[in-house]
Amino acid sequence: MQTRTVITLDDAARDLDAGKEFYDLQEEGIGLYYIDSLLSDIESLRIYAGIHSRSLGFYRLLSKRFPFAIYYDISEEFVRVAAVLDMRRNPAWIRQELKERSNQAGDDNSE
Repeated sequence: MQTRTVITLDDAARDLDAGKEFYDLQEEGIGLYYIDSLLSDIESLRIYAGIHSRSLGFYRLLSKRFPFAIYYDISEEFVRVAAVLDMRRNPAWIRQELKERSNQAGDDNSE
């Protein structure tokens, strides 16, 4: 079984921070639980990258505990997490956000 190094891009790190802030406002301690849960999901990509369905040019891992999707792409050695988006957002906003991030990466994520 091949393992890859997982890299969380700056935009995805900002997504995680925004989600933590949102949950911190809901109830004390939930933001930390959110971060722990999402980082665990992201860490699982070391082993399971590539088994998820593709959506909007990226692989998409649905979080186990929160209504968030982790969008990533893979290469021979790396898993690059491009976005961690709230699935309750407007689908048009999600499509636009992923399109912009795909363009910023300069990669062809349209497999």
